[in-house]
Amino acid sequence: MSKILIIDDEKSIRNTLKDILVYEKHDVDEAIDGIEGIKMAEKEKYDVILCDIKMPKMDGMEVLDKLMEICPDIPVVMISGHGTIDTAVDAIKKGAFDYISKPPDLNRLLITIRNALDRQSLVTETKTLKRKIYRTAEMIGQSPGIVKVREMIEKVAPTEARVLVTGENGTGKELVARWIHEKSNRNSTPIVEVNCAAIPSELIESELFGHEKGSFTSAIKQRLGKFELANKGTLFMDEIGDMSLPAQAKVLRALQENKITRVGGEKEISVDVRIVAATNKDLRKEIEKGNFREDLYHRLSVIVIHVPSLNERREDVPLLADYFIKEICADYQMPVKTITPSAYDALKETNWTGNIRELRNVMERLLILCDKTIDGKDVKQYAGK
Repeated sequence: MSKILIIDDEKSIRNTLKDILVYEKHDVDEAIDGIEGIKMAEKEKYDVILCDIKMPKMDGMEVLDKLMEICPDIPVVMISGHGTIDTAVDAIKKGAFDYISKPPDLNRLLITIRNALDRQSLVTETKTLKRKIYRTAEMIGQSPGIVKVREMIEKVAPTEARVLVTGENGTGKELVARWIHEKSNRNSTPIVEVNCAAIPSELIESELFGHEKGSFTSAIKQRLGKFELANKGTLFMDEIGDMSLPAQAKVLRALQENKITRVGGEKEISVDVRIVAATNKDLRKEIEKGNFREDLYHRLSVIVIHVPSLNERREDVPLLADYFIKEICADYQMPVKTITPSAYDALKETNWTGNIRELRNVMERLLILCDKTIDGKDVKQYAGK
């Protein structure tokens, strides 16, 4: 159900518009003048606002200016019985979605409302998508461990050095890789990701190096691998410790010669790729067990950046909690909830085996299940579920 605000000093007009809109299943609020309308728009989130132009206390065009300041994304439809073409043009220039003359034509009104709601839906969806695309732009925390990580990124990113990012699952290794790419000289080209643990060992070579048509049963056409797709950019190889030994040998050759050969092919293809690898394993122990090539380890670990676990940086928990509250509330289009000092204390005392990923899940759970305020009892009840 859409929420609509009508701002008009004429009671008969308000009643007529409200009857029409309520019949169309909309939730409608009324304001008798511009001042009251602005106060209501500051407190409530409306999907569309209908505003008269000629009103006492505050002119409708002044109301429009104020609405554009406090809620610029909400479509405002101006209504007037004394307007001219110049007035209509002026209203549109100021940001109004549309202009309707009094008495309003029913069909015109409903079509305008529908179009305004469609536009509002698109604006909301676009904002959500943009947040999802650019949300890796921040690395939250002031603890010594995370400050050191940021300092390392600043030093390493502008170089071409290969980087090995280590740390437990959920600590933010992918975020570190993205920061390195964004601050590098390759940031105008793509960062291509491959999760070495998620691809079957028999397919990892095809995934990394591509294949020629007919090279195996399901190879119905030529396919470019991650190395070629990341040419002139960055290749982020996550969970590198889970890669098979045969694939490790081919990756080592690619790093040594800057050339690859597609599966089933004979032609060598030159590639210019910066490698950032990540693992939650101790690769030195994997080398001792015979699971990882020592020569590949030394190729990958020119620079090693260790991301501390959340339990090692508990002082960052309140900062991360605040960040996730704003982010999740924005995604869900809900008012930002208050978190008490006791909740912060309870969050800092929690054993975060899943690290930042687990903390975000807990904050999402708390925001969904709790009322306007999150306290320590809520955290103890819902954390670790």
